[in-house]
Order: sequence, then structure tokens, then C-alpha cells
Amino acid sequence: MADDAEHAALAPSAPAPPTAPRTAPSAGPGATMHIGAVADRTGLSLRTLRHYDEVGVLRPSGRTDGGFRLYTQHDVERLLLIRRMKPLGFTLEEMREVLDLVESLADPAVDPQGPREHLAAFVVRAEQRRAELARTLEMADEFIDLLRRR
Repeated sequence: MADDAEHAALAPSAPAPPTAPRTAPSAGPGATMHIGAVADRTGLSLRTLRHYDEVGVLRPSGRTDGGFRLYTQHDVERLLLIRRMKPLGFTLEEMREVLDLVESLADPAVDPQGPREHLAAFVVRAEQRRAELARTLEMADEFIDLLRRR
């Protein structure tokens, strides 16, 4: 199975397969990198990256003949956007929707007004969720202060 082989190939003692060398972080925009390098760059786990692929949130740009996932810098940028949405509690569907909206804004054939209005609604939700997180942090700080005083 490619996932098992992929994980095994990324173990420190296992060299990358000759058909798909791991790309250095300083590689150009068209270069690809294996899932382990992407995990290192994004702070996301291998399991999370595989899950995003399986559910269609973010599929890697390619695969080697051996089935290893190959990601581009563009994929990494999209994954970083997803990572920033996670703490705000956005669903996988909402994440996919934001990615699609951002992609449509980069397409010169698309009228940007519709995507921008839709993204504005996401901004409002993100701000509300951030405010909720801030309130939760305040309560946590109060709790920690209470414990310290005892």
C-alpha cells in the first residue's frame, strides 16, 4: 500500500526511493516534495495530510510511479491556510470552500466580486470565533491565577 510505503520511506533510516527524491526546501516553484517534508514545513502530521487527501480537502499535486504523494509550494501555502483555520473550528467543508474561493480570486476569468463577498462572510465568522477563543483564554487565565493564589 502506498501509504505504508510512504511512511516507511520517510523513516530516518530509510532512504527516499530513487524514482522520487525528496526536494530541498529551497527548490523552485515547480519543484515537488514528499509528505514528510511538507509535514515538517506545515506542522501538520502525516496522518492529517493523508486525511486531507482522502477527503478531498487538499490533494497533492502529483504522485510518483510508486504512489508517493508529491506536493508543490502552492500546496504548502494552501495547507498553511488550512492550518490557520483549524483553531477557529472551521469544518473540512468550510476549509475546502475557502480554498476554492481563494483559487477563484487568482483566476483572471472569474469576476472577483462574488468570491470576495463570500470570503467577507468567512471573515465575519472567523472574527466571531476568534472572539470566543479570546473569552475562553481569559477564563483559563483566571483559573490559573486562582490556582496560583491558593
